Amino acid sequence: MLSVVNLKKTFGSFTAVEDISIEVEPGEIFSFLGTNGAGKTTTIKMITGCIKPTSGSACIGGFDINKNPLEAKKLLGVIPDRPTLYEKLSGREFLNFIASIHQVGSKQKRVNNLLEKYELTDKADTLIENFSHGMKQRLMLCSAQIHSPTLLVIDEPTVGLDPMGTNHLKQALKDLANEGTAIFMSTHSLNFAQEISDKVAIIKTGSIIAKGSLEEIFNKTEKLKNGTDSLESTFLDLIKNDSLLTES
Repeated sequence: MLSVVNLKKTFGSFTAVEDISIEVEPGEIFSFLGTNGAGKTTTIKMITGCIKPTSGSACIGGFDINKNPLEAKKLLGVIPDRPTLYEKLSGREFLNFIASIHQVGSKQKRVNNLLEKYELTDKADTLIENFSHGMKQRLMLCSAQIHSPTLLVIDEPTVGLDPMGTNHLKQALKDLANEGTAIFMSTHSLNFAQEISDKVAIIKTGSIIAKGSLEEIFNKTEKLKNGTDSLESTFLDLIKNDSLLTES
């Protein structure tokens, strides 16, 4: 569903992203992990067509995001790290607006189904400015799915969520994956990533230093020899010293 091949982005003499290659299959949750400034958001902006790569390609459902942007974006739903909501609209008005942009058929039925799915029906006609952070996050999930995308890209989904909101998000993403949606997610919450991810990639100074299932990453690191199966501890050790990676 998502195929990223040798993606590179330079800004003048600075290389932000170097030779990134990623594959995300339908029904798979893929977490993209790294410290601030590692290149996560730059990669996401290239994948979603917000900026053009210096070289390499990103394809969604076989469509290159730069060569065939309309075809690719029809298959894409995005939740950025700083989502924009029109807070003087009600939740229902906002979703109707997004549905109109995507030319969704049976628009009102789709909006009502999503409001019900994410338990927003009771507040659907309330102005968004009166929504809690968790409710806004659920509304963004609704808007990103309004056109039934086959790939969902999310940048830092757990920021500001309380434990209840995080749990609700976790279940929502699992449900989407079970329905066949491919999910590519950047997050600083390593426990969250470990609980829901099928695969992960760790990026450091613009390059991927580890990639695969959690088991594959643990098997490639010295950490496993100490009996540790924590993504957080493995991530921190690899960021400090990626020579801990062993040949497999």
